[in-house]
Amino acid sequence: MRKNSHFSGHPLYYQVIKLLDKSKVLAYSRDNGGERYTKRFNSWIHLVVMLYAVIMRFDSLREITASLLAETRKLAHLGITFKIGRSTLADANKRRPEAIFEAIYRDLYASYRHVLSSDSRNGKTPKWMKRLQIIDSTTITLFSNLLFKGVGRHPKTGKKKGGIKVHTVIHANEGVPSDIKFTSAATNDSFMLKPATLNKGDIMAMDRAYIDYEKFEQLTRRGVIYVTKMKKSLKYSILSDTMYQTPDGFMEVRIQHVEFVKQVKGREVIHHKSRIITYVDGKKRKLISLLTNDMESDPEEIIAIYRQRWEIELLFKQMKQNFPLKYFYGESANAIKIQIWVTLIANLLLMVMKKGLKRQWSFSGLATMVRITLMYYVDFYSLFNNPEKEWEIILSEASGAPPEPSLFG
Repeated sequence: MRKNSHFSGHPLYYQVIKLLDKSKVLAYSRDNGGERYTKRFNSWIHLVVMLYAVIMRFDSLREITASLLAETRKLAHLGITFKIGRSTLADANKRRPEAIFEAIYRDLYASYRHVLSSDSRNGKTPKWMKRLQIIDSTTITLFSNLLFKGVGRHPKTGKKKGGIKVHTVIHANEGVPSDIKFTSAATNDSFMLKPATLNKGDIMAMDRAYIDYEKFEQLTRRGVIYVTKMKKSLKYSILSDTMYQTPDGFMEVRIQHVEFVKQVKGREVIHHKSRIITYVDGKKRKLISLLTNDMESDPEEIIAIYRQRWEIELLFKQMKQNFPLKYFYGESANAIKIQIWVTLIANLLLMVMKKGLKRQWSFSGLATMVRITLMYYVDFYSLFNNPEKEWEIILSEASGAPPEPSLFG
């Protein structure tokens, strides 16, 4: 029997983890005390097993260990030469510092961000895209309110849900988190906006949860542009007000130059000037008001920048739909954070591999196919660039086969 036309000497998963540097993983672990009292289940094997679990979307430790038993003959390719029990994995998730997995993610991001970034020279990507950063957060609901303080109350029981909030910054031309912080769900988002970390020419797009006049004034002084959505409750003085209409007499865009004044206790009064751009959203059929300190750019560009903010919402949706973030492999804060970091690592690795393909795939379609073929001996790029190839060969062989002999011929 001939081999599959996509045959590889290693399982597809081996090709995924080749993007990782084993020596760096172990070095980060030693630096953070992750190799103490460890005989065989070191941080590299821990990472390989957890990555396998989140890519396969397993919901429990039992599913992980049962699947590893079923794939015993293929595990040597991954560096696993012994049986891994549930207690071993549970203890590692509880005790091995999550800072190790954070360091691994940040190193991977630094190594592969140039692969992920889109090129603004192709004419399709706006020039401002390279300078645009998007900031937002997403809450991952937990069953318990003991580890992370919840927010809101159940309308019937009055109980708060536990939740961990993942605060995220992405560069718009990369599509993966460049900075991440974990807090309880009750934490206000605005702490993540740090003017001191930004440079002249940077652009920040954010929702109205980040409105802070003091920080906005700091951004302006540093030459950083921000674009956010207005809050209805904001108080300001109007310096100028101009409305532009369509040929039919309808409002197209309204531009207001305004000034905000805020008295900070024990400090000088903050004065901040900005521009409100109000436009008609045709799809939602309502007026949208944006706030920005960019006093010169065309309103259409400011609107386009804010619409690009949706990219971070798509990232959150992508991660929650394609990886297991409803069920956790441990109940401790450390175990929960490890699983989220490993999910971020898996997402980044698949994004890097997706970038190397000539064929266009949706992330969801790619993640599903990777999950199905993860332990198959197939070459990733051969299979995903031409998944129909094997069928074409089979059909070609069938059509060229000699006729079946007949008893009555």
